[in-house]
Amino acid sequence: MPDAREIAGYFLLTAIQVAVIALILRPMESLWPVEHWQDRRSTVIDRSYTLIKVFGVLPLFTYAVLAPLGNLLGGGSDDPAGIVSVQGLVPWLGQHSVLLFLVYYAIQDFTYYVIHRLQHAIPWWWALHSLHHSQRQVSCWTNDRDHYLDDLLEALIVAGVAVVIGVSPVEYALIVLSGELLQNLSHANVRLRFGPLLDKFVVDPRYHRLHHMRVDPGRPTLHACNYALVFPLWDIVFGTALYGEAVRPTGVGDPMVDADNRHGIIGQQLYALKRFRASFFSRAGWRPGDVAFNTNYEPVSVRDFDLHALEESQVPLVADAHGLKSTERHNGAGS
Repeated sequence: MPDAREIAGYFLLTAIQVAVIALILRPMESLWPVEHWQDRRSTVIDRSYTLIKVFGVLPLFTYAVLAPLGNLLGGGSDDPAGIVSVQGLVPWLGQHSVLLFLVYYAIQDFTYYVIHRLQHAIPWWWALHSLHHSQRQVSCWTNDRDHYLDDLLEALIVAGVAVVIGVSPVEYALIVLSGELLQNLSHANVRLRFGPLLDKFVVDPRYHRLHHMRVDPGRPTLHACNYALVFPLWDIVFGTALYGEAVRPTGVGDPMVDADNRHGIIGQQLYALKRFRASFFSRAGWRPGDVAFNTNYEPVSVRDFDLHALEESQVPLVADAHGLKSTERHNGAGS
C-alpha cells in the first residue's frame, strides 16, 4: 500500500495542477480568447467538476482501488510486475526509467484514444459522454465535466491496462495528473497553436476545440475528428486527424443533451443517467453511429431524421404512442 509520503506527493501535484489552471490558463483565456463570451457563468460548474475529480475521485480510485488491485495481481509500488509486464517483455527498459515511463504513457494514451472513439460510437456510452460535449463555453475547466459512471468505466479500463503492463500506483497517478494538465490546456479558450510541426506530436487547444465543434450543415461528419487526448499520432494513424479548419462554435445540436446546461451537477448526472438507462436497455443503444435522444431519452439514429432541422429548432425529437419519431420546429427558435 502507498505510504503517507506518496499520498502527500499526489495532493501536492494536484494543488500545482489547479494553481496552473487558475493562475496561468485562466488569465490566458482573458488575454487571448478564441471565443468572446459576455459572461462565464456556465463555466463555473466545470470548475466544480474539476475540484471534485482531482481532490476526491482520482485519489480515491488510485489508492483505494488501483493499489489493492495491483497487489492482488502480483504487482505494487515496490514490485510493479504486471501480467504482461513491459519490463518483462523488454528487460533493458528497467534500466531506463524515463524511457520506460514514456512507454507506459504512450500505451495509456492509446488506451484513452480507443475509449474515446467508443464513447462517441456506442449510443449508450455517448448518452453519458455527451454531458462533456454539452458545454457551449469550452474552457480550461471543461476537461473534468463528465458523468461519474463514464469516469468509472474509463478509469477501470485504463487502470486495468496499467495493472496488466506493470504500472505502479505512483506512476499511474503521475500519468493521469500530467495528462489531466495537458487536457486542461487543450480545452482552454485561448488562441494558442503549437505550430505545424509540434502540433503533430502534442494536442493543442485549436486541435481539440475542433473535436468539440457543433455539426457542420454542409459536412455533417466533420465533427468526428481529433479524438486523441495527448498524442495526435493516434488520429493521424487511424485517419481521424483534422487540421487547418477555422474555429467553430462548440456544443451539441441535440436539444435533449443541450438541456444539460440548465441543470446543476446533480441534475446533469441524473439526466445523463436517464439517457444511459434508456439506451443501454434498447437495441438502438448498441448500434454504432451518431444519435440524438427523443423525449423518452431513447437514442435515434441521425439517419432517421433531419439533423439540421433538429439543431435549428432546438425542439427535441418526440416519441409518439406508436414509437415513431418526429421533429417539430419551434417558431423563432435558433441554435
